[in-house]
Amino acid sequence: MLATTPVVAMTRLTLDKVDVDFPLFQTSARSLKRTALRTLVGGAIGSSAEQGCTVVRALHDVSLDLRPGDRVALVGHNGAGKTTLLRVMSGIYQPTAGTVHQVGKRAALFDLQAGVDEEATGYECIQLRALMLGIDRGTIERRSAEIAAFSELGDYLSLPIRTYSSGMLLRLYFSIATSVEADIIVMDEWIGVGDEHFVEKANRRLRGLIDRAHILVIASHSRPLVSSLCNRGILLDGGRIACDGTLDEVFNFYSARQSA
Repeated sequence: MLATTPVVAMTRLTLDKVDVDFPLFQTSARSLKRTALRTLVGGAIGSSAEQGCTVVRALHDVSLDLRPGDRVALVGHNGAGKTTLLRVMSGIYQPTAGTVHQVGKRAALFDLQAGVDEEATGYECIQLRALMLGIDRGTIERRSAEIAAFSELGDYLSLPIRTYSSGMLLRLYFSIATSVEADIIVMDEWIGVGDEHFVEKANRRLRGLIDRAHILVIASHSRPLVSSLCNRGILLDGGRIACDGTLDEVFNFYSARQSA
């Protein structure tokens, strides 16, 4: 009889010497400055002979190994590379160089409102977003009623989502995204949704999802938040890992660097 290894023991996310470059094909000084400052303040600007254009290196030589029990806070100033790294970890971006190895199911809890037609109804949105999150059709059918009930949107789910307020949309997208059970959860800040009643319910659901996950990565500027969730910190600076250690070590290093 073959022995089986529990998924929790196998879950892993490893990055080895990862670079991410963004080519900028409009290379006039004004266009380059505007694009770089708007999107990638911390990246290194260079040129690529192969692509024949200006390149912003958003991540450079990033290596890390995440295993079950790791609760990681990504910290750093705006433009340091945190969101780019999250998107690499979640599979949205492919590295220009280096490798990413993942064992276990991952869920990205950011960009919740991306990619859905505003003419779709709430029910159609549940189907479409769930498919985009990698949920198979059978599971979607089983969970649709629960997602609809959690959103508390009632008859509005039969209407096009263009008729929704921003708060209603966020409640719907949150309800869909957090219906996914995952071994690895990647987040860009804590998700706050709705009125006081819904926020309390949403926080309980999100905490439960995180508690059941084997690995958590969250980018945040809030030390109290990450202190309540994380046991490890990674400081990014200019697209590189500047410090990797306990939260106290990373925040003390960050503070010292800012004071210097």
